[in-house]
Amino acid sequence: FKHELNKRVRRKELDGYIVIPPDVLIGKKAEYYGRNVGDFINSIRIEEGLSRAVNEQRLADTGVDQNLLREMSKRVTVNTFKVSEETEEQDSGEAFFLVLGVGLLIFVMILMYGGTVLSAVIEEKETRIAEVLFSSVRAFPLMLGKLVGVSLVALTQFAIWGLLIGGFSVYGVATLRGQGMDLQLPPIVAADVVYFVLFFLLGFFMYASVYAVIGSIVRSYDESQGFLMVAIVPLIFSFYLVFPVVRSPESTVAVWASIFPFSSPVIMPVRIVSQTLPFWQIGLSLLIGFGTVILLTWLAARIYRIGMLTYGKRATIPEVWRWVRQA
Repeated sequence: FKHELNKRVRRKELDGYIVIPPDVLIGKKAEYYGRNVGDFINSIRIEEGLSRAVNEQRLADTGVDQNLLREMSKRVTVNTFKVSEETEEQDSGEAFFLVLGVGLLIFVMILMYGGTVLSAVIEEKETRIAEVLFSSVRAFPLMLGKLVGVSLVALTQFAIWGLLIGGFSVYGVATLRGQGMDLQLPPIVAADVVYFVLFFLLGFFMYASVYAVIGSIVRSYDESQGFLMVAIVPLIFSFYLVFPVVRSPESTVAVWASIFPFSSPVIMPVRIVSQTLPFWQIGLSLLIGFGTVILLTWLAARIYRIGMLTYGKRATIPEVWRWVRQA
């Protein structure tokens, strides 16, 4: 019967279904199969509802005996299984925290390493290193090399963090399970890791290009802060959308936020971890995102070339537009 129900879940006729074993009254775990098993609150509601129903049946079968009340009031644990196009795989409530962690990590890394690009550009302008660099290399390769270099440093640091966190997590879970606690790590899918890297690179190149433009038109780091807050508003807004997207990854807001280029680096990885998505949505998001990156990098290089050689005053928007047309 599960095979037929899984088909209905894939066709979106059902959000999910619960399998209750005959011996659930003596502690056997129920099982929930659905397209979205990352909704931690929904899992809690299912467990609470089943626990109440099972406890009522236990009381009806045995009578209200105060000595057995604690035993009869045991909670029912629900194992959740994420139904994808190819298979079904066990998931758990820990996936909720994994999803939030993914969104937060991408948000922090884009801000941190984007700021590195901003600082480097301002330093080059203040020390007039740019004048020497432009004598031997064109603006676009120089800009692209700067972004690629910093992104590789970011990915290296992320890999180190991942290995350390993974090692400590495995050790911690093994220790707690040895003490009798029923814990397990959320499954890590190789394709999800690849998507994480792609969307991180997309977000980094996108916002780092904007940071480079800001750095080339201001006179000091302090002067850049006003521009910087305006530039990262979409990134901050996308982070605030993470929780509602986890709750409802197929909503209209979630779909459009995961395709819009300035919010997709945070929202799309969250949706990918939460639920199995149609490939066309992921592909469209990547296509639009990297198209935006190419356009922004090209614009940043043109502004960068003239802005880095302009001293004495902060450029205005009309002047920046003139640089784009003249470069």
